[in-house]
Amino acid sequence: MNSMRRLPRWLVGGSGILITTFVFIIPFLFIITMAAKGEKEAGQLRFSWPENFQLWDNLVEVIQSRDYMLVRAFVNSAILTVASVAGMVVLGSMVAFVLDRRRSKLNPLINTLVLAGLIIPPAVVPTIWVMQSLGIFKTLFGLILVEISYGLSFTVLTMRAFVATIPREIDEAAVMDGAGPLRLFFRVIFPLLKSVVVTIVVVQSIAVFNDFQNPLYFLPGDDNATVQLTLYNFKSQVSTAYNLLFADILIITIPMLVMYILFQRQIVSGMTSGAVKG
Repeated sequence: MNSMRRLPRWLVGGSGILITTFVFIIPFLFIITMAAKGEKEAGQLRFSWPENFQLWDNLVEVIQSRDYMLVRAFVNSAILTVASVAGMVVLGSMVAFVLDRRRSKLNPLINTLVLAGLIIPPAVVPTIWVMQSLGIFKTLFGLILVEISYGLSFTVLTMRAFVATIPREIDEAAVMDGAGPLRLFFRVIFPLLKSVVVTIVVVQSIAVFNDFQNPLYFLPGDDNATVQLTLYNFKSQVSTAYNLLFADILIITIPMLVMYILFQRQIVSGMTSGAVKG
């Protein structure tokens, strides 16, 4: 009887492992094998071990391509990611704190607008028109504002679920000690949001770093290229160097993959802590 009861658990666990293997591991192995092939062999797009293993040579060629464009792109992506995520964390946590602590007739409207930010797709052309009017189109600062605005809804909703678990007595004690609104938030409340902040930082960093659409629309030009746009370097209307293309994919995938592996426990803890405590 016990073995019969345990059998479905083993089946579920085994099925989960197989699905994970096919969805994540096998595509990653395909990227590595393609990145290690020569141009002619990679053009066949077959999942096979390379005849001549030249992964290192392909990686070096990708880095040196177009006068080290990938290096400049990494710098642009790093600045974009750090500034955007920092803005999301600060603004999102402040909005979540105010929405949870200060009840008003405008809260339902604000909640609807925040939720609409997740549901309604962004309008590219009006956004470009607004950015041109403000003189921030084709600038890194303008793209940072776009990334913050697009990611703020998720940040606010996630932060608010956690802020709701913080007892209001902490606020009252800080106010009685003479803390003003800014000091109350940054010195008392914000340090208590550590776990959910780590979650937001990792999730949004991966989203911004891997973003292809927004830099393509709002930050054109080789000098402003981000890492995802460097994929165009090895693809043209006539031919595609698949070995270099997959080598580029491998280079720009590893940093975020390592970041996710290192902080996966904090991500799960931050996403579930609000629901568990609530």
